Amino acid sequence: MRIVDEILVHNEKFVANKEFEQFETTKFPEKKLVILSCMDTRLVELLPKAMNIRNGDVKHVKSAGAIVAHPFGSIMRSILVAVYELNADEICVIGHHDCGMSKLNANSFLGHAVERGISEETIETLKYSGIDLDRWLKGFDKVEDSVRDSVERIKNHPLLAENIPVHGLVIDPATGKLDVVVNGYED
Repeated sequence: MRIVDEILVHNEKFVANKEFEQFETTKFPEKKLVILSCMDTRLVELLPKAMNIRNGDVKHVKSAGAIVAHPFGSIMRSILVAVYELNADEICVIGHHDCGMSKLNANSFLGHAVERGISEETIETLKYSGIDLDRWLKGFDKVEDSVRDSVERIKNHPLLAENIPVHGLVIDPATGKLDVVVNGYED
């Protein structure tokens, strides 16, 4: 069975059995926190458990590497919407050790894209059009530095009020241990 077909079969039973009732909450985060974390599969259940977060407690935004790549991109917009429209009072950027973004390089990425059917011509057209794929597809060397960079980009955004604490943490995906990189209360 194909993945989406399998999901839809499960979903039909989920709805019929009213399993959704255990997850009922409002759209406003109970703990008034918005989290930006990596999309790593190891964090799906580990991160909320490690932080004592339940359904309805936080707004959770995910991106590869917990990176805010552009100050006016969709990640930053989501964070600002969580603050101004959904009543979050604090922001927490959470990176993790052994992140795939730490190993990302443009040549390898583009090689995989070609293997999956993207033509060399398309890649050359992007480069010719002024897209700096080496910069856009660049990872990071140290997760702590990447977290600091995202915290700074968020904290210094012209649409973020100065009184909003922006924290930076790193989680160990093997143990769930959290380490503070930036304490938003002290900055």
